[in-house]
Amino acid sequence: MRTTMQPSLRFRLPTFTALIVLPLLALPLLALPLLALPLLALPLLALGGEARADEVKPELWDGQRALAVITELLRFTPRSMETPGHQKTIDYIKAELAKTKFNAVQEQRFVFSRDDGNRMAITNIIARLKPDDPHRIIVATHYDSIIKAYRDAKKPNAPMPGANNSSSGVAVLLETARVLSELPEPPTGIDLVFFDGEEGSISMGAGDPNFRPVGSAYFAEHLKDFYPAKMPEKAIDFDMVCDRDLHLKMEPTSLASAGDEVKKFWTIGKELAPDAFEMRPSPYAIDDDHSFLQQAGIPSFIVIDFEYEPFYNTTQDTIDKCSARSLEAVGRTLVKYLYQQ
Repeated sequence: MRTTMQPSLRFRLPTFTALIVLPLLALPLLALPLLALPLLALPLLALGGEARADEVKPELWDGQRALAVITELLRFTPRSMETPGHQKTIDYIKAELAKTKFNAVQEQRFVFSRDDGNRMAITNIIARLKPDDPHRIIVATHYDSIIKAYRDAKKPNAPMPGANNSSSGVAVLLETARVLSELPEPPTGIDLVFFDGEEGSISMGAGDPNFRPVGSAYFAEHLKDFYPAKMPEKAIDFDMVCDRDLHLKMEPTSLASAGDEVKKFWTIGKELAPDAFEMRPSPYAIDDDHSFLQQAGIPSFIVIDFEYEPFYNTTQDTIDKCSARSLEAVGRTLVKYLYQQ
């Protein structure tokens, strides 16, 4: 990603309930018990099989489990494109999704031609919950990592572990998939999208002066492949969210694209984790995967703490810089948000 400087679920009985209840007052008392039985089912019909507010338990989202995902991903470092660790990461994500209700996984594969003539194989991973629901939300992150720790003063050519920058977003999505599989169905369909190539065609992220995410750009250009009839209603992108000193501000382009959704997410977050969420905009815009979804017309926002010095894109982006509490702040907010649609 790159920065750019610039300024309770409520359920009601159907309205026809009154048409049934009021005439009962005129019936003989003995008939009331039998006639009342169908009325007992009316609240259930009104729910439509979806979760009640008191059934949504965000505390099921476990930060220690999410940390374990990060630990596992770090075993595959380096995870930049065209490395063995990159394919191991793909295999790991698919294996974890297979344990959940997001087990119908699709891969969007394509080949990207770089300016130097080299061709890069790119794989986006899409996993769906309630695939037949036309009302859909994209929950996204990226799983690729940069090829070397170019900002490291001592070891700029060493592999960059990427505990926060890439692994934390994957951990959020995989733990969310597990939790949603244990809860009643959310009110909308959900697509977990793991983008490849976010760090650009040469896997250098902001270290590349021509940096541009590749996987999300292609996905946005080919939305009809997955949404032939109706566009997703909104999208959320997660990146760099495990920092022990987590301070999440509202990103400016996100406010412009999906201001109401940003405020809803941050309001929930402020309630659950007041130290992690700040009810004010960040001082700069951020170019990331959400940018291409915005350009495609999908109201989209990013959840990111870009203030990660001195560890950002160095050999020090390691698991000890991550916090289960920070991950829970983000993951539990996401779960509660998804059930308030």
